[in-house]
Amino acid sequence: MGIPLLDLKAQYLTIKDELDQAIFNVLDSSVYILGPEMKTLEKEIAAYCGTKDAVAVANGTDALVLTLKAFGIGPGDEVITTPFTFFASAETIAQVGATPVFVDIDPVTLNMDLTLLEEKITPRTKAIIPVHIFGQMLDVEKIMEIASRHDLKVIEDAAQAIGAEYRGKKAGSLGHASTFSFFPTKNLGAYGDGGMIVTNDEDLAAQLRILRFHGCKTKYYHDEIGYNSRLDEIQAAILRVKLRYLDQWNESRREKAKVYDQLLADAAVQLPGRDPQALPIYHLYVLRTEERKVLMERLKAGGVANAVYYPVPLHLQKAFSALGYEVGNFPVAEKACEQALAIPCYPELSLEQQLEIAALVKG
Repeated sequence: MGIPLLDLKAQYLTIKDELDQAIFNVLDSSVYILGPEMKTLEKEIAAYCGTKDAVAVANGTDALVLTLKAFGIGPGDEVITTPFTFFASAETIAQVGATPVFVDIDPVTLNMDLTLLEEKITPRTKAIIPVHIFGQMLDVEKIMEIASRHDLKVIEDAAQAIGAEYRGKKAGSLGHASTFSFFPTKNLGAYGDGGMIVTNDEDLAAQLRILRFHGCKTKYYHDEIGYNSRLDEIQAAILRVKLRYLDQWNESRREKAKVYDQLLADAAVQLPGRDPQALPIYHLYVLRTEERKVLMERLKAGGVANAVYYPVPLHLQKAFSALGYEVGNFPVAEKACEQALAIPCYPELSLEQQLEIAALVKG
């Protein structure tokens, strides 16, 4: 069988009865869109994150698109983000007609290097999208200070970081708005696509609810051009069950990471870097090595799944070739893309499996 990068079946079996019942309850209700499960989940996520409001949408990408649109960001505008993240973080900026502007990353945490942020701000800059990569939260308060000086919006891309903290404050609680993905592999994952926007701005939340439902407050009366982006009741019910276990699961991931840190302390790899003020949730446990291909082949031969996050930095993606970036523009991100490799790290992983993985990593 081998060891998968993530074992969703093992997770399901630990809470099978609760999940099955939640799904059957929705089927029994015959309410599937914009129903009570979604509305309750919105309240529960807002309470969890410490925000006034939450707006459920179809996926994490839509969460970013709708938030950018609600802030009025479009053609002629610039939005700053990181080149070391999943494509959606910058794709969504381009989707609303704005231009992504990249800032290189910190060599330790792999998050945006905040010492380089302010120099990227121009008169066209309208927003900053920091990404809490691999579940380690950035210093959003510092970003908010910079944004305040330049009258910019801050949208936290917390797709990988639900439950992560920085100086005791949760990911999603500090930006003008924050977005989450509930893709199945996330720490809080649905059994399909799903997303959420959290905010303390009630007017923004109201605008997001209009945008997600074809631009209308009242059915068939459309005030503007909107989207069809709604989280269905079955996914909301699944997420409500899983949310009750999220802190427990995140703590388990931290324990697994600590075991890896000890087992691999003398290995010829670079362990995940940490900001001492952050409480990570280890969405991924990412090693770095100049011998990545060799390590990948050794793990594969030993039956251990692994994955590269991310093989190409965003500024060098073909889709952004018109922006004119070149190799060498963001050297830290480029190096990370050449070296980063994720190994299995999830609550159901056993110590025996970790010992087996660590032995293969060491060679």
